[in-house]
Amino acid sequence: MPAARVRRVVGSRAARVAAIAMAVALQPSGTVLAGEPPDDPGHGSFLEWAPVPPMGWNSWDAFGTAVTEEQIKAQADFMADRLLEYGWKFVTVDIQWYEPGASGHGYRPNAPLVMDEWGRLLPAPNRFPSAVEGAGFRPLADYIHSKGLRLGIHLMRGIPRLAVERNLPVKGTAVRAADIANTASICTWNPDMYGVDMEKPGAQAYYDSVFELIASWGVDFVKVDDISRPYHDNENEIEAIRAAIDRTGRPIVLSLSPGETALSAAAHVSRHANMWRISDDFWDSWPALLEQFERLESWNPHSNRGHWPDADMLPLGNLGSRTTRLTPDEQRTLMTLWSIARSPLIHGGDMTKTDAFTLSLLTNEEVIAVDQHSSNNRPLFDHDGLIAWMADAPGSRDRYLALFNTRDRYPLDLSQPAFRSAVLTREHQDQGLAVAVDVTDAARLVLLIDGGGDGTGWDHGLWVEPHLVMEDGSIRRLTDLAWVQANAGWGEVSTQKASAGGPMAVAGHPVAYGIAAHARSLIEYALPPGAARFQAFAALDDGALTQPTGASVRFSVFALPAAPEADVTGVPVPVAWATIGLSGRYRVHDLWTRRELGTAEGELAPVVPWHGSVLYRLSPAPD
Repeated sequence: MPAARVRRVVGSRAARVAAIAMAVALQPSGTVLAGEPPDDPGHGSFLEWAPVPPMGWNSWDAFGTAVTEEQIKAQADFMADRLLEYGWKFVTVDIQWYEPGASGHGYRPNAPLVMDEWGRLLPAPNRFPSAVEGAGFRPLADYIHSKGLRLGIHLMRGIPRLAVERNLPVKGTAVRAADIANTASICTWNPDMYGVDMEKPGAQAYYDSVFELIASWGVDFVKVDDISRPYHDNENEIEAIRAAIDRTGRPIVLSLSPGETALSAAAHVSRHANMWRISDDFWDSWPALLEQFERLESWNPHSNRGHWPDADMLPLGNLGSRTTRLTPDEQRTLMTLWSIARSPLIHGGDMTKTDAFTLSLLTNEEVIAVDQHSSNNRPLFDHDGLIAWMADAPGSRDRYLALFNTRDRYPLDLSQPAFRSAVLTREHQDQGLAVAVDVTDAARLVLLIDGGGDGTGWDHGLWVEPHLVMEDGSIRRLTDLAWVQANAGWGEVSTQKASAGGPMAVAGHPVAYGIAAHARSLIEYALPPGAARFQAFAALDDGALTQPTGASVRFSVFALPAAPEADVTGVPVPVAWATIGLSGRYRVHDLWTRRELGTAEGELAPVVPWHGSVLYRLSPAPD
């Protein structure tokens, strides 16, 4: 029974949830495993397994590698009680559920991964107690399904290095792990796996055995990682995974990660996956959100029923040790953009700590309907950061109109750096270099850390002992000043600890004071009167060098004049009917405020907040 139908006929939330769970028990048995979740798509084309963009939750943002069964059940309880009726149904256990000692967002080389005798990964029983005695995720899946939800898990591409080291047999064959492993194909950011050489006998049988096991657990969704970038290098394994899933007879939704997936792979990925990442990990910073506009526009022609370009998770609400850094307007922009572009909606915050505002974003039925059911979605224009998208509302002549103001209230001109380093890597002498910039005539100081562009992670930069030399010769530590804004590509900008979480250190030497951030990071300060010079040592943090690969950054410094005054409320975004294919009078309904705004004829020009958006439903008005 579809959740939407239950909601119309059942009154209280408790009754609605009970009705959805009852639908599980009423599913016909057929060939589907017991405990099947509701509205099962059946065993047809895999595209029918995700007819609308999947909606759910993933453990990565809030819990990293260390999530436990107890925490997963708590998230499922919240989703079933508060979000299921709005379409949220996938609960996904992200990376390293098989690592007993996993912690934070990092990885331990040579960790004792839990495996069976055929080199297939198993849940670590110290973290997932119900998985003991070979039960795997079956008991957790049964619990999730009893709530009317679906269980997802994360899987790294390839075969465990530990299975290759032990040379374990491949189930159902005479070959062993070392026979099929491609030891030259390794993930640049995780040490767990080798690639599988699909030219070798037994390679397909290995993937078949992995997904046979996953299907026997009752898993409904698999996010395969380290596979979508570089896409063309991994096409053989993608095809093998598609074949392995189809052979299980179970409708398992397939998600590919991380991005960004190459646009040249659009045709291939559409034939093999239900969703695929169009960017690297998306976190809660405005620069990262701004970059998604262009990506979603580029991928828009390839979005269709059953296969969805994925703009990544929604870093909203509580993200473990902190709350989202996006402002309320930016959070609405995130939800509006993902919805009008029909990206999957995968929430990343700790749902058990959901605040009222975050809940309002996740339970706006009218906005969710745009993501789930609109059609003919298309970008209309980008006028110097004033952006418009449109879509058709099903079964009517109505249109959805999304307007965005991506301009900065106080714009930063980053075209002419006062200082820019070369790309620094772990091979660089002293791991960094001295920086000195004249700021005598400037009003604003901007510190920028970019990734080195090599496609790896762990791009952890440090501004070591950053300070201002004043006109009278005195020193003011930058860490004693409040920044105007501070963004990091992952985690948060900190004056207390390194990006990896430990003490700040460079080349084995502790840092007396500094600013740590993962690329891409932008930090802005208002310069105090009398500032004459900025000085620091720009370096790679030692924590990044604990990883076998990665860690490359470029530092830039900008000394800028004062920002011009701007209207506090935002900017009008004019839309002429003639330019978007409309004519006549339209009733205007605001989906976010749920208010009727009257009628408009010929044009519309709402004031859209800085970094904000509006989302309207336009309905033809009678003459």
